[in-house]
Amino acid sequence: MAIYALDDREPELGNDVYVHPDATVIGAVTLADGVSVWPGAVLRGDYGTITIGARTNIQDGTVIHCTPIHPTVIGAGCVVGHNAHIEGSTIGDDVLIASGSVVLNGSAIGDGAIVGAGAVVPFDAQIPPRRMALGVPARVREGYEVPADHLELNVEMYFQNAQYYRKSLRRLD
Repeated sequence: MAIYALDDREPELGNDVYVHPDATVIGAVTLADGVSVWPGAVLRGDYGTITIGARTNIQDGTVIHCTPIHPTVIGAGCVVGHNAHIEGSTIGDDVLIASGSVVLNGSAIGDGAIVGAGAVVPFDAQIPPRRMALGVPARVREGYEVPADHLELNVEMYFQNAQYYRKSLRRLD
């Protein structure tokens, strides 16, 4: 695991946290129980804080950062897809931030919402709970409500996969 302190800012890891050896966690980052961070992800808590809730998975290539004004807070049971970028935002519980999406400073994503693949949530945007945001810039899809518990299977799959990787991953070079 590439986990680094930066002066007095040290990551805090809960129980059953999995950080892949090719992921990087720096500074004021808190990972709650059961969080998994996958290859190529970078969580950099240098200017502010990053807090990730229980059983959330941060997938390959994702970048999570913060600012002195805007901490980044990601709730429990979230799925942050491949190559997402989250910067100084508040994300509720049970949220999907799909692959390649960008969520910018001061924005808030409500519980159970989805930010679609490739969407860009602009500064200070508010996405209501259980709604879907799509496009560039992201706009709420009218007339659609995200089904409750839409991420349970994915969250459990990534939690189990982290246990498997912890036990079975071995480097061959």
